[in-house]
Amino acid sequence: MSTLSQSKMLHIVNKSPSERTSLNSCLRLAETGSSILLIEDGVYAAMAHSSFSNLLTSRQNDFRFYVLETDLKARGLIDTALIEPIVLVDYEEFVDLVTTHDASQSWF
Repeated sequence: MSTLSQSKMLHIVNKSPSERTSLNSCLRLAETGSSILLIEDGVYAAMAHSSFSNLLTSRQNDFRFYVLETDLKARGLIDTALIEPIVLVDYEEFVDLVTTHDASQSWF
């Protein structure tokens, strides 16, 4: 629990940034200090050396980024390098993120 941060809003992005604009919209509209959790196909944005790594790296001082471990495993990406400082979370920590934030917003 020490890696999870108390914040007003948790933004949950579940679409691949190469297929939808959900992540870009989230990054543009989310309040600085918010947390962003990448789940389902959104985990592709967490890959180091991807076409999206510069986008997330450039915003690491604005947001706390998390990625769901189970979704990385489901896509065969668990051994792929992640952008630092993205935090890998399991389902229990996912629940902790939801309960420690005042609200959550899903981006489809």
